[in-house]
Amino acid sequence: MSAETRSTAGPGLGFDPIARARQQWVEQGWDSAADGMAAVTSLMRAHQIVLARVEATLRPLGVTFARYEVLMLLWFSKRGSLPMKVIGSRLQVHPTSVTNAVDRLEDAGLVTRSTHPEDRRAMLVALTPSGRELAERATKALNAEVFEQPDLSSSDVDSLVDVLTRLRRDAGDF
Repeated sequence: MSAETRSTAGPGLGFDPIARARQQWVEQGWDSAADGMAAVTSLMRAHQIVLARVEATLRPLGVTFARYEVLMLLWFSKRGSLPMKVIGSRLQVHPTSVTNAVDRLEDAGLVTRSTHPEDRRAMLVALTPSGRELAERATKALNAEVFEQPDLSSSDVDSLVDVLTRLRRDAGDF
């Protein structure tokens, strides 16, 4: 466990506070909600732990995960460029979030922004050579430090992805 992950961990309570909360839910007579509360709270805590690992890996490279996602979306695109609207749609984020990420990436010289040649109302974002190089370095670091070491067994990873895919699908995420 990295120092960054430990810093987001509890203070060595000696018990699972989510399991304790679940027990308290039951004691309050909220039995029908206890398992769901524990599941949602566990998911939120796991998100904090994983995000801390990702951000700690990316911080030395000067990029956040949100900006990394934009870089990789452009990196995987056929031309190395996409309209801002497409970026927001594919990343499933609000247009303001895309604008903020692109502003920062542009300030850092990692992307350029121009009027779309076929639709003057649209903005086209393109990856620069520096942006491509940073995307590759960041991916190498994330693969080595996070993605190849998720702190779960292979079968747990498969199960987790299956469960979360169903949750996302049922929520209309795709």
